[in-house]
Amino acid sequence: MIFPLSGLVIGALIGVMRARMRGGKPADLVQWGLVFAILFGLIGLFVLIFIERSYY
Repeated sequence: MIFPLSGLVIGALIGVMRARMRGGKPADLVQWGLVFAILFGLIGLFVLIFIERSYY
């Protein structure tokens, strides 16, 4: 359960930092944060599924 949640948080932080480095407005910060949070959350979900299935 921790991998998708940590992926969401890390992805949101990376997205916001990336938008801020490019000089984004607040709406850009939110959009980039959400996109990266979804992307990293999905990656974390697949990692969790792989780990759970490999132990059974």
